[in-house]
Amino acid sequence: MMRYNRLVQLFLVLFILLSEIAYSQTLKNTAPEEAGLSSQRLARLENAMSDWVKNNWINGALVLIARNGKIAFHKAEGYNDLETKAPLDKNGIFRIASQTKAITTVAAMMLWEEGKFSLEDSVAKFIPTFSNQKVIATYNPADTSYTTVPAKRPITIRDLLTHTSGLGYAGIGTPMENAIYAKNWISGGLGVNNQKIGEVMSNLGKLPLFFQPGEKWKYSLGTDVLGYLIEIWSGMTLEEFFNKRIFEPLGMKDTYFNIPPDKASRLVNFFQADQKGVIKKQAKTFGGTLDMNYPLNKTTYFSGGGGLSSTIYDYAIFLQMLLNNGQYNGVRLLARNTVRMMTMNQIGDLFIDSATRPENKFGFGFSLITESGSRLAPNQAGTYSWGGAFSTTYWVDPKENMVVILYRQIWSPGVAEVDKVFKTLVYQAIND
Repeated sequence: MMRYNRLVQLFLVLFILLSEIAYSQTLKNTAPEEAGLSSQRLARLENAMSDWVKNNWINGALVLIARNGKIAFHKAEGYNDLETKAPLDKNGIFRIASQTKAITTVAAMMLWEEGKFSLEDSVAKFIPTFSNQKVIATYNPADTSYTTVPAKRPITIRDLLTHTSGLGYAGIGTPMENAIYAKNWISGGLGVNNQKIGEVMSNLGKLPLFFQPGEKWKYSLGTDVLGYLIEIWSGMTLEEFFNKRIFEPLGMKDTYFNIPPDKASRLVNFFQADQKGVIKKQAKTFGGTLDMNYPLNKTTYFSGGGGLSSTIYDYAIFLQMLLNNGQYNGVRLLARNTVRMMTMNQIGDLFIDSATRPENKFGFGFSLITESGSRLAPNQAGTYSWGGAFSTTYWVDPKENMVVILYRQIWSPGVAEVDKVFKTLVYQAIND
């Protein structure tokens, strides 16, 4: 019996070691069949990408699919310049906007593991202006005046991670949010060169909330607040923390707040359809308020909610780390139970974007597909995802052991047509 128990123990140790080695592997390019995908069926996706461009739904698309730790599809179709027909480069650097939020969330949870804060700590513990907050009761759009009532409780770090804080979003929120934030020089965080993140986040704390903390889900500037808190907790700028604690250890060599001059030519162009549906390259967006060269204009305002630019391959490394339960290439950033917490329902019965996605829930930084929601699309329950304002999106499906990223560097009605078929084409290629 003792010998049997010893053999069982040895087997368990060997199993754990092999599991650790498997989770430490880097992404490798492979034939689709080696990843459990069908070459023939992935050809349908490649043909569809070409059709999307021919039909003028988009100017170009870039897709990466990794399954079982193997990159089975990494292709670009279409153009980075419609006039010259310069092709879209699969190694191009994209403005990933709100895909920054997942990286900020990981950074925060790394510091949580180090005991820098509790999830139930109030934000006011670290940023005093968030003390004694008020919630808007009535609002007059004519002069942006309002009345308030006291907040029932303080905003917590958990609220920031789950978008249940009561904060709004400058520039992309409701007219009330946009007006109040604009009047107080609160921005969405991109292209900011004349403000300091600490001052802006402190000013944000003085402004009213738009609902009682914890009572609603509302996409917000909470992740920008979280980015500033990371600076407070770590003693580094957010740029330094990302570089030293995440990008360099994982081997993410093309992810930046400030794209260096020697890589500036790799920043992809941005396209948008006009009112007639004609796709045009844009120098500015958001009504002409945002210079799309912002990643090349050096800034010290590091937006945790949207400031990064990256390649699709770099972001695949980051997502694979999460799929590997917090480690990649022999480097562990998070404990597996921390990743579990991040990718499970943290908002209870609250809805996220209830008008369009009533089945989804939210973890820490990610939208989640529920068992009920999985009936609406091929994604398995437990899939977590998000995207960026400049037509980038991603998801991780743990049950299929799969990472999928789609970058469409355009805003146009055609994007909706692309999204209708993209997931189906990906999932029908699974071959095991």
